[in-house]
Parts: sequence; structure tokens; C-alpha cells
Amino acid sequence: MYDHNLYYKPPLWLRNGHVQSVWPTLFRKVSLTEPVRESLPTEDDDELHLDWYRQGNDRLAVLSHGLEGHSQRPYMQGLARALLNDGWDVLAWNFRSCGGVMNHQPRFYHSGATGDLDRVVQHGLAQGYGKVMLSGFSMGGNLTLLYLGQKSEQVDSRICGAITYSVPCDLAGSADTLARPSRRIYMQRFLRDLHAKMEEKSKRFPGLIDITGFEKFAVSMSLMIATPPRYTVSEMPRTIGTTVLPCGL
Repeated sequence: MYDHNLYYKPPLWLRNGHVQSVWPTLFRKVSLTEPVRESLPTEDDDELHLDWYRQGNDRLAVLSHGLEGHSQRPYMQGLARALLNDGWDVLAWNFRSCGGVMNHQPRFYHSGATGDLDRVVQHGLAQGYGKVMLSGFSMGGNLTLLYLGQKSEQVDSRICGAITYSVPCDLAGSADTLARPSRRIYMQRFLRDLHAKMEEKSKRFPGLIDITGFEKFAVSMSLMIATPPRYTVSEMPRTIGTTVLPCGL
């Protein structure tokens, strides 16, 4: 039975959805110990940057951030603190190009590519934890659900569950909503961050990545560039679909 006492009741000044989105980003401060940073190599000679919070627990939570986020965002730190207080170790990882360090390969990340998450999860399991829980925000939540759906009944028995937040399960619909004039502030922020990365990539890989016409490119919540060879911005597919299957948890 649903417990109405668990329903979130925001204070009067936080009842607007836009205020709830913007205020924590600008003003929320989370007191948390400094993580131990680890660089995890990938099979394609790239690397993923992980933030470890270890307390010697037998349970590990793997946290995935949202589109153009990183492991030190307040929402990631807030969840990490709550989990640490509840007896979990925490592994918060950064998607390729996120967290202040540009990755080596031409590709970035996108919501349909679960290989990096699998690399992180397998690395966490290899540390000897008895239980592993997955959690993700927004696009990171979509990635988490897709990963478990792909694994289905083959998911490692030590993965005990998953919790996701604000997940854009309808990727095309989320992209359309983000393109509305009332969401322009969010779109502009994504475009600003992405444009800077694309410019750097085009300089590192001249002739491979062409950013001509970037200003006309509408960012889709379902896509964070996989950057295939010789793609221009205007040629990139608008969406990458996902299918969520029973994960057997």
C-alpha cells in the first residue's frame, strides 16, 4: 500500500519545477569527504574517471550522472552522502569527456551505449563486494535501466537492485520537451558545454569531426555524441532508441 507520508512536500518557495531544478545547481553545498580518484582503462584505449568513497563496507553503490553532468554535482554528492550514512561504499563515475578531463578517443558517450557502465560495474564487482546496487539520474538512469534490460537474466547475482531518478524513458518525447521555448535555459546550457567539447574534438581530430552548423543542431536527450568516423553534426541521427526488458532482480 502506498504511504502518503513518503510523498515529497516542497516548501512554498520551491513549488515551482524550474526553481527546484535551478536552485540546487547554483546554491546547494554538500559536505562530503574527498573521494579517491581512479583512472579505469577501456578496451578501446580510452579511460573512465571514477570517484571512490570507501568505508570498508560489503555493499557498493554505483552512481551514474545525467547529461553533461559529472561525479561531483550536488545531486551525486547528496546521494553518495546518504548511502555512506546507510552503510554503503560508493563509486561515482564520469562518462567519457565529463568530470573535467577530455577522453582520448573521438567518441563521447550516449544513452544507447552501455559498454562503459558495464566496465565500471565489473570493476566494482572485482573488488569483492557481496552486494552491488546501481543508481542513475536522468540520462544516467536511462543508461542504468537499459543496461539491466540488456543483461536480463544474465545479470550478476550480486547486483541486488537499482534506483533511478527523473529518467527520460521516452527519449524522443523528452527531446521535444527540451526544445520548447520554456526550456531554453536548459537547452542553452547543454549546447554551451557540448559546443566547447566539440570544438576541442575537432581540433584533436581534424578531418574526422566537422562542427559546421552546430548552432542549428538541437540536442536530443536521447543522444550524447557517439561520433562515428567522418560524421558532421548535421548528419548525426536524432535519436537512439532503447528497450527496457525485465532484469530479473
